[in-house]
Amino acid sequence: MRLRFGLQARYLVGMTLVLALVAGLVVVLMARQTALQDEIDRLGGEAVRSMASESMERRGTAMAQQLSDALANPMYFSDMQAIGDIVSATARQPDVAYVLVFDRDRRVLHDGSLDITRYGQPMEDPLAARAASGSGPLVQWSDQVLDVSQPVRVGGETLGGVRIGYSLKQVRGTQLKAAQSLRGHLATLRERQSQLLIGLLVVLGVLLLAIAAYVQRTVIRPIRQLSEATRAIGSGDYDASHLVSRRQDEMGELVRSFVDMNARIAQHDRDVRRMAYTDALTGLTNRLAFRESLDHRLMLLRGAGRELALLFADIDDFKRVNDTLGHEAGDEVLVQFAHRIRATVERLGGDDALLARFGGDEFVILVQDGQVREVASALAEQLARDLGQPLVVQGRQVFLGTSIGITLFPEDASGATALMKNGDVAMYQAKMAGKNCYRFYSRAMDQAVERRVRMEQELRGAWERGELSLLYQPIHRLSDRKVVGAEALLRWQHPQLGSVPPSVFIDVAEHSGLIEIIGPQVLRTACAAAARWGAGLAPSDLPFVSVNVSARQLHSGDLPELVAGCLRDAGLPASRLHLELTETAVISDEAHASALLSKLHRAGVRVWLDDFGTGFSGLSHLRRVPVDGVKIDRSFIADLQRDPDDLALTTAIIAMAHSLGITVVAEGVEKEAQADLLHERGCDLAQGYWFGYPMTSAEFDQLLR
Repeated sequence: MRLRFGLQARYLVGMTLVLALVAGLVVVLMARQTALQDEIDRLGGEAVRSMASESMERRGTAMAQQLSDALANPMYFSDMQAIGDIVSATARQPDVAYVLVFDRDRRVLHDGSLDITRYGQPMEDPLAARAASGSGPLVQWSDQVLDVSQPVRVGGETLGGVRIGYSLKQVRGTQLKAAQSLRGHLATLRERQSQLLIGLLVVLGVLLLAIAAYVQRTVIRPIRQLSEATRAIGSGDYDASHLVSRRQDEMGELVRSFVDMNARIAQHDRDVRRMAYTDALTGLTNRLAFRESLDHRLMLLRGAGRELALLFADIDDFKRVNDTLGHEAGDEVLVQFAHRIRATVERLGGDDALLARFGGDEFVILVQDGQVREVASALAEQLARDLGQPLVVQGRQVFLGTSIGITLFPEDASGATALMKNGDVAMYQAKMAGKNCYRFYSRAMDQAVERRVRMEQELRGAWERGELSLLYQPIHRLSDRKVVGAEALLRWQHPQLGSVPPSVFIDVAEHSGLIEIIGPQVLRTACAAAARWGAGLAPSDLPFVSVNVSARQLHSGDLPELVAGCLRDAGLPASRLHLELTETAVISDEAHASALLSKLHRAGVRVWLDDFGTGFSGLSHLRRVPVDGVKIDRSFIADLQRDPDDLALTTAIIAMAHSLGITVVAEGVEKEAQADLLHERGCDLAQGYWFGYPMTSAEFDQLLR
């Protein structure tokens, strides 16, 4: 095409000038970057040398002080054997060039050799004069050694002194390696940044050229046809094929560019419609599209005598992934789950199966081919098997699984809303049945939901009615099997329901928020009971009480104030109260938990991590969160004698916790052999039926006596 100095030519010239200007700026930036990195290299080398020198001086001064203290008595009693042992041990260190012990007359008493070759000789090296006459620690440098001296005194009398010489050859070699490593890293960084800048320049040039080409195709259009075409686009008609121009000037170009723009708008409209019905993360059908498809299918199936199955799948314990590994890991888990579910549905669900992500960690599947009950059962069973396999997320294995609820049309419901509600109820029952399984909806499930609602209502006011009470399970010290404390356990004796298991009503209290009312009452009662225990016993023999604290209480933020008030009202010392929290409760918001626990720790309250070893946290979090103890979960203790893996893991937890100064408690000890194994591995405390069943406060007080 003939190039005229019109709009197109002017634009190309302008883009060329901009590109040249950017290239000049990149060259200047690269030069400045090189000078800056050279300065960083110089300063880094100086910093390395300064830190190495300071480190050697601190080490030498500390070692000289230790030798001075250790040599005082041997020099006072002229014990040459003891002096030789002390000096020889120090002289064997790899970077120590010499160790000299001298008397008041600056004569050598010992030089670290077996025959003391320099015994009685005066010290005549250039550093000797200042070293011998110094009244305190003295550091001197020469080209070859760092000399650190320290007088040796007994009372106010100076017996002589000690000198330690450190060879600088190894230190300088280390400094040289560090400087070379730093220069190598800076050179690599300089090369990468240069490549990046060049790449950016290339990308910018390509981008400018692309923009120039785009403007060339789209700016010049026949303006007299734009009004009609614009009205057509406004009404949703994107058929602009009638806009044709054979002109080679700006007007002809404008017409052809407008046709291209119209096609792009049409494609964008199709993309927007597709995005509205697709889940952005997994690429599956989204909630809106699923509901429309479900309504459409139900309308077609009504009166046709055909069935449809809806499978409602929810990932088990997915919240733990977000809390412990982060939301990016959670997204990766969802994508991997979506791929597994899609593969299984394509294999077993039939041609008309529809898979959608319903939101969060929930997936729904529609099945309507063949015998839908049998197909849904086989599909759900295979999904539970496939999704129960471990996932690899960020280099770590994650075990999750899924709970699936199945409901049928028209057997269970005739409308979409009721059908999805039934699927959700069935899924919840699958979770209650142990997770990673499936359940078909039944009318009885609605009754189970009603019972849970009723239990929540009955739980309100249960403390005031005297139905809730505390029992105390003794905690023994394994070294002497002595009772040192007790764990407060909440029990519910309902007038009609009888004894309600804690695993049932505490879960209800957690999900309903009632735990925030019951928790402070439990803490207050346990503190008051502990204050009455062991009257007449020595203070060192008084037991502690441990109380479980829920995640809701920890996250509320007022836990330290609540604990302080309970201790004050009961007159119980803070050291006799231990709070137990789960790993997930602590690490779900580690910074917040660390601040609260530090406040409790300063007040003297001990903090334990309960059910340790079952979460995702690992021992790394123990270094960042102030805890005093961990309780090994009973699942590891149960198979301690039969399972070598449980024994090895328990032993490792004990060893690593002790290395951090953390007390280890084992729960669920039911056999003497378990207690003996734990004692051999160094476990500190234990509780379980072997030591004692939960008992009332009065019975525990009698046990102490």
